[in-house]
Amino acid sequence: MAALTRSLCVKIQSWQPIGLFHTSLRIQAADKELLVKLRRKTGYSFINCKKALENFNNDLKQAETWLHEQAQKEGWSKASKLQGRKTAEGLVGLLHEGNSAVMVEVNCETDFVARNSKFQQLVQQVAVITLRHCQSQKENLDTYFKGFLSGEDLLQMKTEKALLKDQLAMAIGNMGENMSVRRASWVRAPSNIFIGSYMHGTLTVDTPSLANMCFGKYGALVICQASDSKSNISELGRRLGQHVVGMNPVSVGSLEDESTGETETRMLAQSFLLEPSLTVGQYVQPRGVDVLDFVRFECGEETVKTESS
Repeated sequence: MAALTRSLCVKIQSWQPIGLFHTSLRIQAADKELLVKLRRKTGYSFINCKKALENFNNDLKQAETWLHEQAQKEGWSKASKLQGRKTAEGLVGLLHEGNSAVMVEVNCETDFVARNSKFQQLVQQVAVITLRHCQSQKENLDTYFKGFLSGEDLLQMKTEKALLKDQLAMAIGNMGENMSVRRASWVRAPSNIFIGSYMHGTLTVDTPSLANMCFGKYGALVICQASDSKSNISELGRRLGQHVVGMNPVSVGSLEDESTGETETRMLAQSFLLEPSLTVGQYVQPRGVDVLDFVRFECGEETVKTESS
């Protein structure tokens, strides 16, 4: 009898810890799954995500809200401390959707941060709200429309999550470097007008969510109209954009400018970058294309008032 009792006790003692151990494993696995999910969704650090889940008893929604609030507070604090530090680096971002296109410029302190996917996501947010603004315009599209937005205008606009100024503060808090949203330009056109685009110094981006964006240091949009439907207007628009980036014209000008000697700043009178034996006007005229307008951005450039075309 004593031997049987001892045997039962051994079985009970050996069973109890195993049950507790498996329960602990299940809890730890569930916690880890929530932690991974929260990190993937918010992009915040392991330690902060773990703390958020602990504070709210693994309530994912409350933890996410708390993280955003803390990041915003920390971001504003860092933003005020870093204010005034020079932001000479950054990116030009280009987003083209249908017959609307936008270019934006967002600056940071170092090229290292400019290559960070989180900074690129900020540039994307600026481009998306600019595109939304562009597409909300009510003008009758008999011709193209072009507009500009200052950094101050953009910061008061709302992204999907918050005002852009709050998103900027959160980005500064995350990356620890001063940043500034500088400017944006948008173009909207009817179906008979084409918007060509070109980006120089293009970054290779592996993040799938950024696939609709193009990033670089120089960008151009060229607004064209083709009388010949057989023209490869897309390739021509890209080549003209390359000329605008490289030769930096001030205005489109006209085909008569060459005879009056105004060749330095007027696009159509300039030697075409890709075929220097021809002017831009001589290059496009036999192809049945009219150049109507363009926009050029250079990251970090000093902006000056442009000559009217």
